[in-house]
Amino acid sequence: MDQEKVNILLVDDQPAKLLAYEVILKDLGENLVIASSGREALEVLLKTEIAVILVDVCMPELDGFELAAMIREHPRFQKTAMIFISAIQVSDIDRLRGYEMGAVDYVPVPVVPEVLRAKIKVFAELYRKTRELERLNHELEDRVRARTAELESSTAKLRESEQRRSMAIAAGKMGSWDWDWDWVSGDWMWDEGQYRIFGVSAERFEVNPANVQALLHPDDVDQLRKAIAEFNKGTRAYETEFRIVRPDGEVRWCVGTAAATVDESGRVVRVSGVTVDITERKRAEERQNLLAREVDHRAKNALALAQSIVRLTRADEVKDYVNAVEGRINALARVHTILSLSSWQGAELSRLIDEELAPYSLGDQIRLAGPEVQLLPATAQTLALALHELFTNSAKYGALSTRSGRLAIDWRVEDELLTLSWEESGGPLVMAPKSRGFGTRSLLASVESQLGGQAQFDWRAEGLLCRLEVPLTRRTATAGPGKFDTSGSAELQRASG
Repeated sequence: MDQEKVNILLVDDQPAKLLAYEVILKDLGENLVIASSGREALEVLLKTEIAVILVDVCMPELDGFELAAMIREHPRFQKTAMIFISAIQVSDIDRLRGYEMGAVDYVPVPVVPEVLRAKIKVFAELYRKTRELERLNHELEDRVRARTAELESSTAKLRESEQRRSMAIAAGKMGSWDWDWDWVSGDWMWDEGQYRIFGVSAERFEVNPANVQALLHPDDVDQLRKAIAEFNKGTRAYETEFRIVRPDGEVRWCVGTAAATVDESGRVVRVSGVTVDITERKRAEERQNLLAREVDHRAKNALALAQSIVRLTRADEVKDYVNAVEGRINALARVHTILSLSSWQGAELSRLIDEELAPYSLGDQIRLAGPEVQLLPATAQTLALALHELFTNSAKYGALSTRSGRLAIDWRVEDELLTLSWEESGGPLVMAPKSRGFGTRSLLASVESQLGGQAQFDWRAEGLLCRLEVPLTRRTATAGPGKFDTSGSAELQRASG
């Protein structure tokens, strides 16, 4: 491979000498650059990279020493090789001065061609090697920078990945662990998530077999022994659910997944795994199962009530019968909707009254007054039907059957006893009934039997006055899951008899 040519600057004010130097150095195969004065040489240096400068000491205006001093002052040329040529005999002092100015060698006149070529060749090769080393050094630095950038990028990605993993573990309530396969003396490694799940800190908790087993629920310790036995039999992966008991006494459900690492002989040498806290899922499953049983119970109760309504409703005409049944079942459906929206936690008394008022356009005929009262589901269902009967009777025969009629509903709570007052006025003349209809009998039966309360009626001429007293804490209407309370329908049957 051909070597890259370097530039050699020949500086002399005599053309004949310059020509002689060209002839002598031609065989070196380098680029020879000519300058006939010190100023011209400076111009060349500013434009061209020069490997070696061959300069005559004795030149007019700017001699070799002065030129060398100016060249050395420039940062680019502080290491450029300069060889002085002198046609006069120089003393040691002159040589010392020349070396101080930056000369690397002296060549006396007459010039010996072989000696000059040898000197120039040495410095040209030195320059070429220096440039090659600089180039290689730059390439190496570039590679180092590129590799460093790759490592930094890889490290950043690894750090980001670890952060994402940590965030995912934290968000997913997960922890990871590692265990040298030796129950007695094997090393354990827990990450932050594992400590968090078990409710301990890395600073105060030493991970060892005894301490880990102490945190397991006593009924689930066998799960750990079973897992160890399975791995000893050759199982490579194992998953199980277990409970832990945190130091503060809280019980948590977890699912553990483990995988074994084996040596060349197939012997387990390490087990790594992930622990996931599934307590919330377990609680959700329990709530779901409880809700399913509760829904089943509520549905059976509702069906029993609907069945009683259909069987016991009396009417002289089919249309009246259909309207009566539909009204009572719709009342039951409305309260069921209210309870569903509260996840069967209960219902507000004012909401029940509003729902019963909804079918009527009564304007200012009705006055309501009372505090917010939260009713138990069974109480809400029974009271909704009772209110429906009162509204229905009032709309047909009482104060709400005429625009002049007025209705005031007041309620209060004292010592967990709800007292509701229903007072009608301004309607048709009221006469006490000779016998109780189904609505009145069912209202009495449901309030007294189902809720353990009392219902009192005062058939005043100016309007009905009804007083209901309902205990808020009694749960007689709430049977256990899988059973439904039919006492209400039975009482209705007796009332209709």
